[in-house]
Amino acid sequence: MNNFSKLKDLVMSLEGDFDKFYDKQNSAAGTRVRKGMQELKNMAQEIRTEVQNMKNTSGEAAGAKAAPAAKKAAPAAAKKAAPAKKK
Repeated sequence: MNNFSKLKDLVMSLEGDFDKFYDKQNSAAGTRVRKGMQELKNMAQEIRTEVQNMKNTSGEAAGAKAAPAAKKAAPAAAKKAAPAKKK
């Protein structure tokens, strides 16, 4: 949950720069907005990776117990086609 707080703080810290850029056309504020949005993108990717890893880790433990047994492969002889008949 700590990541969510960081995410909210970052968005809230950019509010003033958004206002300055869009309302007052301050180009330096636009640069800060772009930099903040890049940080937001990187943070979002880190959170996505963390969530996926946690999901996969918890899924592996449960999946190992509940996974059905794999079917055995048929013998190689049974897979071969019958030879064509000669007339």
